[in-house]
Amino acid sequence: NFADLILNDPEDAAYNIPRIRRSLFILKDGQAVFTNLEKVFLYRYVFTKGIRDESTVALSREKLDAIPDANIRAVAAQMLLDGTVVPEIEIRTPKGVTLSLEVEDIRTGGSFVSCGVRKFAGDDPDVTDGLLIMAEVSGIPAGIEIDGGEGVGRVTREGLQVPPGEAAINPVPRRMIREGLEKLLADRGVTGGLRVIISVPGGREAAEKTFNPRLGIEGGISILGTTGIVTPMSDSALISTIETELSVRRARGQSDLLVVPGNYGETFAREVLGIPEGGAVRCSNFVGETIDAAAGLGFRGLLFAAHIGKFIKVAGGIMNTHSRCADARAELMAAFALRAGADRELALRILNTVTTDEALSLMQAAGILEPAMNLAAERVRMYLQHRAGGVLETEAVLFSTSFGYLAQTAGAPDLLARLKETPGTA
Repeated sequence: NFADLILNDPEDAAYNIPRIRRSLFILKDGQAVFTNLEKVFLYRYVFTKGIRDESTVALSREKLDAIPDANIRAVAAQMLLDGTVVPEIEIRTPKGVTLSLEVEDIRTGGSFVSCGVRKFAGDDPDVTDGLLIMAEVSGIPAGIEIDGGEGVGRVTREGLQVPPGEAAINPVPRRMIREGLEKLLADRGVTGGLRVIISVPGGREAAEKTFNPRLGIEGGISILGTTGIVTPMSDSALISTIETELSVRRARGQSDLLVVPGNYGETFAREVLGIPEGGAVRCSNFVGETIDAAAGLGFRGLLFAAHIGKFIKVAGGIMNTHSRCADARAELMAAFALRAGADRELALRILNTVTTDEALSLMQAAGILEPAMNLAAERVRMYLQHRAGGVLETEAVLFSTSFGYLAQTAGAPDLLARLKETPGTA
């Protein structure tokens, strides 16, 4: 073993090194072939192709200092540096914050090294919290190649920040990876290139709990981020997801959209309006932000199919329907009941209701349900169009899980007819 002769017998190293060099000078077909001693035999034998076992010759600073040949000593010193396990790294995020991160699951092979850092989402309700984000790096002749492996999704539709066919690793993380690898090559004076595969064990399962399948990202999660720091605001993440889905649909050529707050709306759209599953965009509580995004992307019309419990708030000009932002459901239901002919006693009873279905029951018993809901739909349309600023059509269909269809705005039938003619929504 050449490494034994050099590293484990320093007294005879000066004698052995020339002999080893001569043994590597081989005549083949009349050609002189010299295999680079430093790279081939030190790297391969000392690390035994990257696998540490009992046959591995251990490197140490003391052994390196005893090597008389300067070239071999320099290469072996670099090997010692390359083979060092780094348990923690510092990284500067795009936001300017420097993080100290524990490095986990370090593995080496004959032509690669891999390791991971665990995702920490803090207070954010992130399904990727705790997942290990792995990077496997190997050498290539030139350039930097970045791709996704197990648990990282692949883009299948236009309209995202990454083109179809590519791993769902967004531009900012890609830039950070590229800059890090380029600095590594420059610091080591390496002229070749590097290929990195990002993988996330458990990413495929986690992606099923995200919007990725709806966005056309298949097989895993997305590697996202613009700052490198998770902001504990799930609202921002949801709004960003809504904007992304709108962008994807616009890129597919859609000009009209059916929008629902959640599961109730999607079920109603499928069973009553005849829109198949996957034909609607979910806006959650963010009615105003959805209109803003659609207007900015150049959509022609939005038709909301919404439960009265959400959209009675919109009839009062409330564009974020989450209860922590505003409620006023009972107050608005009572107001429309009064406008439809309710007396003071009925209005007071409605004000004391806890759910919209309870209020609807009181209106139905008084014979004013239909006119009250028609009045509510008119106000919904007014506030939706006010938010849109005349840039796009905004219509709505209101329903209840107990009472079914309740009312619709004036332009809803025409917009629904257009939607049914749109590929992907009919």
